Amino acid sequence: MPHRVAVLALDGLLPFELGIPQRIFGLPRVPHPLGKGEKLYEVVTCSTRPPGPVLTDADFHIVVEHGPEALGTADTVVVPASYELGPVHEEGRLTDELAAALAYIRPGTRLVSICTGGYVLAAAGYLDGRPATTHWASAGHFQRLFPKVRVDPDVLFIDDGDVLTSAGVAAGIDLCLHIVRRDHGTAVANDVARRTVVPPHRDGGQAQFVRRPLPETGSAGTAAARSWALGRLDRPILLRDMAQQESMSVRTFTRRFRDEVGVSPGQWLTQQRVERARHLLESTDLSVDQVARDAGFGTATSLRQHVQAALGVPPTVYRRTFRTRGAEAVRAH
Repeated sequence: MPHRVAVLALDGLLPFELGIPQRIFGLPRVPHPLGKGEKLYEVVTCSTRPPGPVLTDADFHIVVEHGPEALGTADTVVVPASYELGPVHEEGRLTDELAAALAYIRPGTRLVSICTGGYVLAAAGYLDGRPATTHWASAGHFQRLFPKVRVDPDVLFIDDGDVLTSAGVAAGIDLCLHIVRRDHGTAVANDVARRTVVPPHRDGGQAQFVRRPLPETGSAGTAAARSWALGRLDRPILLRDMAQQESMSVRTFTRRFRDEVGVSPGQWLTQQRVERARHLLESTDLSVDQVARDAGFGTATSLRQHVQAALGVPPTVYRRTFRTRGAEAVRAH
């Protein structure tokens, strides 16, 4: 059976964010040698009330065909942002209607928020003691309203296992693609990204989108250095080597790199090497030692440490999960 995703449409919702789960989760299908296989996800939209109209922040409303009972049938519940959260946003408490709707959610259901949809999860207590993020412009208010939540305002999304939160608006795309990647592997997620015409993985976090003074006219960027590094991930890359590609001092390069990408050059390199390792583990029969060398980690021990930290499982488990899943799906059809 497809994994069932219920998207909770609240009054004042942003149509763009409401459409993200339908678009991203509506595309993946079971691999099939003769063409399209069955959908991997089933997406339904519901409201806190019986089926009917839901107001948006635009000059139109939408008609939702499912009531809150749909939340009780979901494997994953997604809460997009809304501009009319009322007591949730102002006082950090749920309305009776919203509390009654969330009560349908079964224990163990995966919970996901997009942008300020995180206020709903926090008000319900789902984020207490957990790391979470939201739109950078709301992060300060979010932290003051929910002091038990460990707010990180710099990242595009946070995966805390069964609860995932994203930064503002388009970061919901990044998070949903990440979920597809986590559920079904890099190849499936990359195919969805390609068909949606978005990058499969964006560099850095939302810190790069915070308003800052404009750089001096004619100041250089770091794109050439990143391109150079991506072409030689299997070899040692020093910070001074990257800085030399842009004819900058290490100090200037590091500052501009963080301004553009949102993370340090070292963090970015590790991210790219982990992505490279994921691709090799899924699509090749290379040994773990060979994958470690080709991804630039050098040793299998280093590879295991970085993959475990980034993905929560060692390389062999990751490979067994995603290579086997694809092969069995094809045989089943």
